[in-house]
Amino acid sequence: MSNTATDYPFIKIQEADFDLTEENARLRAGHKDIGAVVSFVGTVRDINEGDQVSILELEHYPGMTEKALEKIRLEAHDRWSLEASVIIHRVGKMYPTDQIVLVAVASRHRENAFHAAHFIMDYLKTNAPFWKKETLPNGEVRWVDSRVSDKEAEQRWAQ
Repeated sequence: MSNTATDYPFIKIQEADFDLTEENARLRAGHKDIGAVVSFVGTVRDINEGDQVSILELEHYPGMTEKALEKIRLEAHDRWSLEASVIIHRVGKMYPTDQIVLVAVASRHRENAFHAAHFIMDYLKTNAPFWKKETLPNGEVRWVDSRVSDKEAEQRWAQ
């Protein structure tokens, strides 16, 4: 695994948006052995549980969240041969169509990159300590619970 402490930050929790092209370029910088980069960008939807959503707000516990994401990222590196990876997750207020998360994985071969990116996203949905609340157009605010389908997706990776 070549992402090291001297590389650019491979776990980022931020309010600001991110640029996919820029992040993929950083991920690949200095790596002539990369044959595949798989990137997943999650976006805020305008509907959840049949209701319109105006605002999605994410909260986290600084320090704990970064450690949890790094644990997930390193587990992917342990399972698949990866050259580099990055996870960026936004917090704060976001609106429909805003980017919320980036998982980018670089490998010599595409199969490793595809599996690792899928694994990281499945684990983020169930093991990352984020708290989400939605604001509906009528002003109602509700906390978002985890979905059974996310837990089922995580189970596919059980060793």
